[in-house]
Amino acid sequence: MNKKRVVLTVIGKDTVGIVAKIATLCAECNANIIDVSQSILGGDTFAMIMLTDVTSLNITFADLSNKLDVLADLNNLKIHAVHEDVFSAMHHI
Repeated sequence: MNKKRVVLTVIGKDTVGIVAKIATLCAECNANIIDVSQSILGGDTFAMIMLTDVTSLNITFADLSNKLDVLADLNNLKIHAVHEDVFSAMHHI
């Protein structure tokens, strides 16, 4: 089976529960979290990159993106979801 993977990038003011909220949304949509890297920059800026397997997603990618947009708006975050191949092409030197 060919896996479909999506890279989520998240930036915002550090608050309790950011990872939990995003992980919960992923679980509800059947997106499996493969890897997570997070950091606090400059004292209060949260930054995260999350790699997810969306092979068994129970909604469309567009619907997942919309749900992430709503989550971002509710929590004052910037969240971008990009297919892994597009992300790799954008960052290829």
